[in-house]
Amino acid sequence: MKKINLSGHYPIIDIQGHSLFANNGNVVLCYKGHLPEIYSLSEKDFEDIHGSWFQAFKSLPTGTVIHKQDIYQKVASDGTNIPNHSFLEKATHDYFIGREYIQHHCYLFFILPYNKALNASKFTNPFRKAEKGIHKKMDHKVQEFVTSVKDAISFINNSRKLSFSPMESHGIMNLTHTYFNGFNDGFDTDIQLKKSSIDIGENHFDVLAVNSELCFGGTVQTSKTNDKFTSDDFVFHQGFIDGIGLNLDENHMINQIIYLDDKLKWRKLLDKKIEELNKSSNFGTQNKIILEKIEDIVAKINKDDNSRIIRGHLNIIFWSPEAEQLSTIASKIKTEFKELDIVPYYPKGQERKHYFLNSYCCFSSNFSNEDVYVTDLKHALCLYINNSNYLSDATGVIFNDRQHNIPVLKDVWDENKKRIKARNFAIFAPTGEGKSFLANNILRQYFENKVRLVIIDLGGSYAKFAKLYPDDHIILRYEQGKNLGINPFYISNDSDLTPERLEDLAVFILELLASGQETTKAEEVAVKKVLLHYYKAIRTGHSLASLYQFVDNRKDTLIDEIKVRETHFSVYNFLHILSEYVDHGLYSFLFNVSEDQTYKMEDKRLIVFELDEVKDNKEILSVMLKLIKSAIQRTIWRNRSERGIILFDEFAKQLKFGNVLESVEFYYQAIRKQNGAIGIILQSINQLPDNSTSASILENTQVIYSLRNEKGYEELQKRLNLSSHDLNQLKSIRNNLTGDRKYTEMFIKIGKESNIFRLEVPKEVYAAYLTDGKESEAIMAIYEETQNMETAINTFINS
Repeated sequence: MKKINLSGHYPIIDIQGHSLFANNGNVVLCYKGHLPEIYSLSEKDFEDIHGSWFQAFKSLPTGTVIHKQDIYQKVASDGTNIPNHSFLEKATHDYFIGREYIQHHCYLFFILPYNKALNASKFTNPFRKAEKGIHKKMDHKVQEFVTSVKDAISFINNSRKLSFSPMESHGIMNLTHTYFNGFNDGFDTDIQLKKSSIDIGENHFDVLAVNSELCFGGTVQTSKTNDKFTSDDFVFHQGFIDGIGLNLDENHMINQIIYLDDKLKWRKLLDKKIEELNKSSNFGTQNKIILEKIEDIVAKINKDDNSRIIRGHLNIIFWSPEAEQLSTIASKIKTEFKELDIVPYYPKGQERKHYFLNSYCCFSSNFSNEDVYVTDLKHALCLYINNSNYLSDATGVIFNDRQHNIPVLKDVWDENKKRIKARNFAIFAPTGEGKSFLANNILRQYFENKVRLVIIDLGGSYAKFAKLYPDDHIILRYEQGKNLGINPFYISNDSDLTPERLEDLAVFILELLASGQETTKAEEVAVKKVLLHYYKAIRTGHSLASLYQFVDNRKDTLIDEIKVRETHFSVYNFLHILSEYVDHGLYSFLFNVSEDQTYKMEDKRLIVFELDEVKDNKEILSVMLKLIKSAIQRTIWRNRSERGIILFDEFAKQLKFGNVLESVEFYYQAIRKQNGAIGIILQSINQLPDNSTSASILENTQVIYSLRNEKGYEELQKRLNLSSHDLNQLKSIRNNLTGDRKYTEMFIKIGKESNIFRLEVPKEVYAAYLTDGKESEAIMAIYEETQNMETAINTFINS
């Protein structure tokens, strides 16, 4: 048994920036990788990424060693990205803390070996004593090497799919320590190299490798079918060796080492090898197989001018605190390889020891010719892992990843507009798939992030969540024959009558007078003149009835008084149409309010308008939306620095009437000037009429949520211009509503980025979002007694 104490045999002489100078004279440039989320890539994406790798590497200097290291480690969720203040935040935090998942780190090392010759010796001691100043002899070469590697990294980063950043010295030191400390936490230990195993602290290690052309049976590809999500009518893709990446639910690392060799030199060596094998091919089938493989490689080199001959090595180092577990992990890896028609090599004794030591970046130039396969660079790059864990943003709404159901923060507001220019969103889902549940989840988190919410609801889905914040919410419910307490014409003093306020009132009147035609600038100016004249003459008691009376009293002189033409302001039309809303008109009750009650909304951050009773009345619904709009403009939109969201739930019911759609489009236009967003909820995109107004709404909606839809997603794809991979993602949605971890899956697209996310919540959150059924009624019954929603939810859960 050999014991290695790292402090006595430290492999690093010096670190300058991200350049590491090793004790064996090697110079290593170290980068940290940021890869796309698993499941987010299409077949074409995998091909494009493969092409980027090839273009970046093919021109690197002969003799360069490229070492890509992907480390996968079991860790427990520490809850740092989950807020922990409110009742529902605490419940979520406590529910997910400690949940185990596989954390992936990707590193890319470019090594300029001190000795460029092909390694002849089988084993090299990586911990031999350093020659003093060995790296200083290479300054000029190092500079040239650094320049060519920078160019390669720039090319990869410009692909926009992958991103690599230079590592800092503390990161390089941490990785070195973690590697040789055997991924043990909380203590330092020695490496114990035994014949039968490698033991470091509490962990036992083993290795499997692809170290010869004979390991490969069939062809390799940039991607393969993902059997888990593929169905009869669509194919879902994954990277060629993704099965041993995040999908291998064990502690392991994948080392992929590429030696960029001289093409001519290798062609000569291979020709010589063919000559030798031709002489001996009669002495066994193994020789014939090798001969065929080498002839195939040479044919590819001769045919493709772009080909770049390389020697490659791939190994998987895996570990576990239980030694007996290693054989189980090895079996899992072998099964994955078998599916790829690859037969791995299992090193023992000395071999295993050197595979472990030489898989550290400073020593990866030490593998001998017996440890590598010879192939073309394009072939080797098919064995690259190109995706990683779901990425959590710094702030955002919590969803769950598809891999381990751990919380992921997604910034769907995008303050700096990196991904989206308009933050409006739409939720699509048939009845019973949980659209209101999802909306509750999104809005509740926005609300707790100090975003002001206005919900225009035709279904009564938000009362329970609102009641968790008794001092911050107001629910304005329409009841037959009553008004909402909104008087858009009320002003407390002259200073309220700003140009913006006049513009809003003019639009309000013109919408009430709407003839179905677009209004002209002259008509808008005429209405503003009427309003100014009214406010100068009438000093108190402003309302629609008062304005109506004012115009009626001056019907014969008004046109001359305000100096406009009859074609721009028809007194007759004004009095005829608005007569429905005043005195004993059919809808006069909507405006029978003297003092404006909107001040009640001013200090509320959650305002719910429940219009369930009015959903089938075109006229009242249309006027209600106009009144609500005027109230929003005077209260919520006064402070443009404050973030706000307006949500239209059960939107299809509101869209039955054309003038309502136009009214909603106004919100979309107005929201651009505000620090806000609009959300709509629809059962199907077909509920949006196929016209220019709807097209404008969809164009300004850049965050899309879709839950499962058994009828398919083709219309969604067509109307939203979704990619074929977006459609495959939608078709792969699977819910799990049984067992301990119930979840629904949803498709989320933010700008051009899309993936499938899950929604799994603790009992408290589930109870808060329930919108109907016996459970919801039971919670509301307890609330009626206690008048405290938190108590009601806890009582319900514990009962």
